[in-house]
Amino acid sequence: MVLLHIGGFHLDIDSQRETAWHGLAPRTRVLCAGLLVFAIALTPNGRWTAWAIYGMGVGLVALLSRVTLPVLLKRVAVEFVFLSLVLLGTLFRDGQDVVWQWGWLRITSEGLTVLGSVALKAMLSLLMMNILVLTTSVPALLHALTELRMPPLLVAILASMYRYLNVLIDEFQAMRRAALSRNLMANRHWQRLVIGHMIGALFIRTYDRGERIYWAMLSRGYAGLPPVNSLPTTGKQDRLALVCVLFLALLGQIIYVWDLRGG
Repeated sequence: MVLLHIGGFHLDIDSQRETAWHGLAPRTRVLCAGLLVFAIALTPNGRWTAWAIYGMGVGLVALLSRVTLPVLLKRVAVEFVFLSLVLLGTLFRDGQDVVWQWGWLRITSEGLTVLGSVALKAMLSLLMMNILVLTTSVPALLHALTELRMPPLLVAILASMYRYLNVLIDEFQAMRRAALSRNLMANRHWQRLVIGHMIGALFIRTYDRGERIYWAMLSRGYAGLPPVNSLPTTGKQDRLALVCVLFLALLGQIIYVWDLRGG
């Protein structure tokens, strides 16, 4: 998800707001988002009522956090474009009634159900995770993952990736400006050739620069995580938020089981 926004690499633009959502500890936000995403993903296909309940939960979190909706929708749209290539394959499934057919291509009612279900799961999950990333600073998010017993090496890799992606963007922009100033991007044939050389040179330059940055970070006391000024402490509001999200997840599953028995 992070790599899809490399052109405008400012993840946590709403992390400094003062709302009920921001008043929760970062690990509570991660747990709430994870519970909702698991509940959404584990619901079988065609259970629209359960997803309507989860959708209301995601919408409530968006309202409480006062996330910037244009930025949120833009990021979800960019990510959904990549997912749509995978989702399109679920449309052409055998089973039940044939809705449309052209040669060997067939669209069945089961394919439409699977496509709608998977697309809705992906949309709700992307909305929830993007709200989490937009409203939680990256250092706080990494510290929350550490508190939730995620392997420290994996957290350090994520922290380094976040730090070095900015280095990668700076190096690429410098090389692109140099190529434009030499009029090497005017011709399409030369443009492809120049971009190919830029990618190879970019790997070497960022590797060397990343090594220098790493040693500079170690000399300044780097211990695997970026520093963070202050984090909200866990309190009653965190326990209440977890109970509410857990109740919402169980309510969706209960409705799903009830519909299954009724059917």
